[in-house]
This record gives sequence, C-alpha cells and structure tokens, in this order.
Amino acid sequence: MATTPAAAERLLNLVIALVNTPGRMTKEQVRTTVAGYGDAPSDDAFERMFERDKDTLRELGVPVLTVTDASHGDDFGYRIDLDTYALPPIDLTAAELGVLTMAAELWQDRSLRADSSRALTKLRAVGQAPGSTDLVAGLTPRVRDGGGAFAPLVDAVQARQAVRFTYRAATSGEVRARVVEPWKLLARRGGWVLVGRDRDRAASRSFRLSRIEGPVRPVGAAGAFEAPTDNELATALASWDSGTRGVATLAVLPERASALRMRHVRDDEAPDESHGPVPGREVVRVPYRAQWELAEEIVGYGDAVLVLAPASLRDVVISLLRTAAALDAKEPARG
Repeated sequence: MATTPAAAERLLNLVIALVNTPGRMTKEQVRTTVAGYGDAPSDDAFERMFERDKDTLRELGVPVLTVTDASHGDDFGYRIDLDTYALPPIDLTAAELGVLTMAAELWQDRSLRADSSRALTKLRAVGQAPGSTDLVAGLTPRVRDGGGAFAPLVDAVQARQAVRFTYRAATSGEVRARVVEPWKLLARRGGWVLVGRDRDRAASRSFRLSRIEGPVRPVGAAGAFEAPTDNELATALASWDSGTRGVATLAVLPERASALRMRHVRDDEAPDESHGPVPGREVVRVPYRAQWELAEEIVGYGDAVLVLAPASLRDVVISLLRTAAALDAKEPARG
C-alpha cells in the first residue's frame, strides 16, 4: 500500500501541477490528479489541507492566483503567475561570481555547508568561466563552526522562541544556565555571537557560541516574545561593537595570520611601547575589545603568533594553551 507523501513532497507536487496547467486547476482537479491529496479521508480534510498548502506557498513567495470562470463567477480555479514566479536571466560577471564564492565560503557550519555549495554550483553554471573566482583567491573570510548550538538558535530566532543553554562566562569562567530570548546571530571576529535578552538579568546580552556547553533547548511556545525594536537592537549591537579596549603587540610568522595583519594600526595609534624586531617575524599592533576574545583567536593560530604585550594577554593565551594541553592528555587512546 502506497504511503501518503510528506507535506514537502505534496507542496512540490502542487507547485509542479499549477505551473504546468494550461489555464487553471479546480479543487476537484487538484484532489484527483495531484499526489498527496487523493488520500484525504473527507471533503473537510481535503479543504483544510489544500487551504493550508496554498497559504504556505504564498508565504514562501510562490504567487498562487485565484482564477474565476468567465461564465460562472463562483467557479474558482488556481494557477501560478509565471511572469512573477520565473527568475530573470542571470548574467554574472567574474567579479560578482567571485564575491558570491566568498559569501558561500563564509558558511563553514556543517548545517549550512551543503545548501551553500549547491547554490554556488548552480550560479557558477552561468558565470563567465570556471576559473573566474581566482580574482578573490586567498581573500575568503573564515568563521569557525557554530557547533551544535547554531542550527537550533537559527530556528529560535526565526520562531521568536526562548532558549535555555549552559554558558561559560569569559571573564569569570562561571558556568551557569541561561534563559535567553534570541534576537540575532552575528559573525564577529572569526566566530558566531548570539545577541538577545537575558531573562534572568532583564537586559540585553551577547553570547559567543563557542562558550555554549551542551545542547540548546527551546523554552515555551513560539512567538512568546516581541521582536526587538530598532533602538533595542542598535543598543545591543553598539554594546558588543563598542570601542577599543587596548592594543596588543604581536610577532607573526611571514604569510600567516592574515586576519590579524589586516587589523594592524600605525605606531602613532598604538600605546607608547618599545619593542625591537623579532628575528623571522613581523611585529604588528592589533586593537582588541576584550583580551579573552583576542586570546581565543591567537590560540587558533598556534605557534604562528607570539604575544609581546600586554603581559596580561600573554597570560590568558598561555592559560588557554595549558587547558587545551590538559584536555588532550586526558583524551583516551583510540584503538
């Protein structure tokens, strides 16, 4: 016995039918010819299913039109407006395709990599040449994987649903449960950041996804809180992106840590500290917002970056490296 197609398959079948109908399709024609509707147990069940599917398609941007019979005003049919639904011809220059490649490469999270790769493959088909993306080779921005927290937070932001997770504070190392109304996910300084309202503190806060421990779980129903106003969101973002707290002096191996090099400031913009040349390395001065944030980035470069100043930043980097070494020592042997 054939099983009823899933809702997504039924929607796709309906789109194909309405696109290819020469004039219009009545409800009865939909019920008898489109897979997924014929198994409706009653007329009322079919009506509810069809109305729900039409609303879903319209919400997705598919222009489903209601067409009346010229001689019978109460005889309704349906079709898709092809002029509105069809995409215009895409003519991408080499530079435009290169920028799209950079955008697709930004999504390193496992949950999004497949979708971005498929989209890029289709766009390359209309590009000027397979090698046209060489224009931006080496410039691709990298954002670390958001881990298991990323996908549920994307869903929660869209659904306006509160979430609960365990978070390790950067400054104190305190680990505690947080209940947050998620507003926005941001790519900042090589990692993902959640901006939202912390219910316990009754104020906006930001959370690095790399500091979320364990699963992210939904709390309550969807639509439980209002989206932030423009002023609330602007204030929260300003708090996160607020000005420089200090400038670090780093010694970097040649052709390594390009993201740090790009943030280098001139000597007259940096604190008055004297550091001589470091053999085999380039000395750069990089502004930072928080020491722990820059320390996490530096650790990711391994031995390519040495911290010359301030000493407090160097201490944080050493502490992180020792913690990583201790964790590695505890890793059980694999046989």
